Amino acid sequence: MKIGIIGGGSVGQTLGAKLIANGHDVVLGIRTPSQAEFDKERSMADTISAWMKKTGGKVMSFAEAAKHGTLIINATSGGISLDALKQAGAENLKGKVLIDIANPLDFSRGMPPTVITKYTQGTSVGEELQSAFPETHVVKAFNTIAAAVMVDPSLIKGEHDLLISGNDTAAKKTVSDFARKEFGWTSIVDLGDIVGARGTEHYLPLWVRLWGATGTPFFNIKIVKS
Repeated sequence: MKIGIIGGGSVGQTLGAKLIANGHDVVLGIRTPSQAEFDKERSMADTISAWMKKTGGKVMSFAEAAKHGTLIINATSGGISLDALKQAGAENLKGKVLIDIANPLDFSRGMPPTVITKYTQGTSVGEELQSAFPETHVVKAFNTIAAAVMVDPSLIKGEHDLLISGNDTAAKKTVSDFARKEFGWTSIVDLGDIVGARGTEHYLPLWVRLWGATGTPFFNIKIVKS
């Protein structure tokens, strides 16, 4: 499968490395591909140069990555996601499934982060992207877990849940099948339409607190019913 990943940080690199190892044709998209950018230090991630050497992966512009992929993954920070996807180009996203992993966290005052104010006013990154790109099938998924857990849920003992939401039933099935086949997820909870992204994005401040309380980012939730 041809996969375009928008974003070259730790999440994009982790997903890209796993998908390349699984045999997929992956292009990682960054804002300004250049040698200087490839060699720049990145927080909690390899340099792009090191990632390319390690994985054999390709790195191009947002637009080139989006054009390449039959499946698109948004792995940018939530505050810049709309701008990044606009640079990727609506024509390159048209008719495709877009897995949105972004969270709109504000780190400007340090830790713990808060949700960017704009996204506390009855919207979410997922909804914003779906509204901006109505001919793209946006599915919110993977944004409530650490990157390493996204690609290897067995890092956590026992059954736990992947939460997804989106307007298109077929697109959600595509993402669910992808999560099962590529990463080994077994329990997937469908939260309904893309408005469900509000809930999963607002979970992140709690997720950060749980990381602090447990001393590890390798945890997740399981929905237990009576």
